[in-house]
Amino acid sequence: MNTFSIQVTRITLLFSSLILINCGGGGDSNGTITDTTATTTTSTTTEEDGGIYDLSYKGLTFYYKNLDPTEYTLKSLSDESFNALPIIQKRKVANKLLSTLFFGYPLKTLESKISSGNFISTVMEGFTKTKTNKAWLENYIIDETYFQQRSYNEQVAVDILSRFFAMKHLDEYYFKNWTAYILTQTIMFSPAYELDSTSTPNIARVYNRLVTMIDTEAGMRYIGYVHMMSEDNWRRFRSPEDNGREMLEIFTLDENDAHVPLAGKALQNWKLDRDNDTLVVSLNQNREPISLFGTTIYNGDDFYRELVKSTLYTKGVVVRLVDFFFPNETESSQEMLANTIVESNPETWQDIFAQIIFSEAYLLHSEQAKSAEELFFPLAKKMNYKHRTRSMHDFKYALDEMHQATMRYKLGKLERVPLDTLSFATYHKYIRENVFIRKSNPLSIDNYEAYDRQGWDESFVDNSHFNFDANSIQVSLDSFITYIFNATISRNPRGAELTLFREHILTTNNDGETVLNYTFNIFRTYTDPEREKIELERSKQRIATIVLDYISRLEETYMQQGVK
Repeated sequence: MNTFSIQVTRITLLFSSLILINCGGGGDSNGTITDTTATTTTSTTTEEDGGIYDLSYKGLTFYYKNLDPTEYTLKSLSDESFNALPIIQKRKVANKLLSTLFFGYPLKTLESKISSGNFISTVMEGFTKTKTNKAWLENYIIDETYFQQRSYNEQVAVDILSRFFAMKHLDEYYFKNWTAYILTQTIMFSPAYELDSTSTPNIARVYNRLVTMIDTEAGMRYIGYVHMMSEDNWRRFRSPEDNGREMLEIFTLDENDAHVPLAGKALQNWKLDRDNDTLVVSLNQNREPISLFGTTIYNGDDFYRELVKSTLYTKGVVVRLVDFFFPNETESSQEMLANTIVESNPETWQDIFAQIIFSEAYLLHSEQAKSAEELFFPLAKKMNYKHRTRSMHDFKYALDEMHQATMRYKLGKLERVPLDTLSFATYHKYIRENVFIRKSNPLSIDNYEAYDRQGWDESFVDNSHFNFDANSIQVSLDSFITYIFNATISRNPRGAELTLFREHILTTNNDGETVLNYTFNIFRTYTDPEREKIELERSKQRIATIVLDYISRLEETYMQQGVK
């Protein structure tokens, strides 16, 4: 986004927030804004080029630059430390970082990036550049030629999933969308469309507002402030006491029941009206002083503004995200990680997200199950996966069945992955049947409606990826199997695994020679060259399907693993 566009969008967002402020209080009975908390009034700072850079309201600064990575207090994994790892560990760490971001590369591309010597810093620097053609992308994902559009199944949520499938670059736009997506999975920003008082448009309103505000360098306090004052948030928590309690608990971890009546009093003139579930802020606001957040507040605007200005807000959102990315750490370890991040004084969401996912603590040491998004999207990119028009609808349905619906739950995804037996069985079934053992038919490549278009592309098992040696059956077979293992789960097959596949795929002929079973013979010759090409490709794909079916059953396929 160019400087002028950022300035215009900032001003638009500023006026939007001021409208909320004027509707929600903060003024005297005549409607003029009054500084009731002895904080600074609205101010501006002008950049050298004449554009508005810094805007604040009663001490709430709207815009911040991201921290430089050298300012992170949670130790990042450096290129030097990454390069010192054995190759298998490099692949694991690289894929852990990429899959966390719902991304992946084909094996040769990944190995090239790893061998460059600056893999970690290149990914990090990519988030400061824009490569995505946004106009093309946004038109592409709503084009019914490629992605089915429906009036049900929360189409706006399907569009968000389609965007991750379609984006080709790990760039600034990608990272902002990923950040918004993670935030909407949490208790902090979930649109909660499962409720009677919410609806499908709330998904788009919350998500798109996050992307837009992050894109204009809005700080995480300002973003939280605008969200809390929004109708979308009030559709989730619908009374003054309920909303006040939840904002305190969610964003500041304050569970002191004595503070709830105070919050309710500040918000006494706010309500979600039953007529179309519309947020209404009346004029009978509280005018008696209330002591909260170490200052004096009076009304709803004061409550939300001083909440996000407080140090409790910073600690609260950091703790929420540490718990999200380190769910299996002990409480003391989570506390230590959160305190370390807070020391860097983060003011943007990227200051927290990048600090976590590039840290040694996360990339080298943490272990947790992968979300379905962390498995499906990376595999799709690794395997040159072809979709059909309803593929993203099917994926969303699958997430629903896994009890991992995107942006549905009032309290967000309390668990990032399906943990009960039936939910995980649904997870495995979807990944196995729709990704691992589903091959795309090249004859249907131009027909996006065709059922057999969906699946991994035959280029995934092209002979160039492994040692295809017609003079050595076992070398070729072992090389092919090894390639598939490394391309999907970043490790070589173990000896027992190779033996298992050999016993199934190889046989002994009448002369006592080891040969490929007829079904898997990738060296058979035919008088018709065209038939030979087709039959050998089918044999190779049968081998790949057996290997991939086995991999779909491995625990490590579904795990973000540590390497130390």
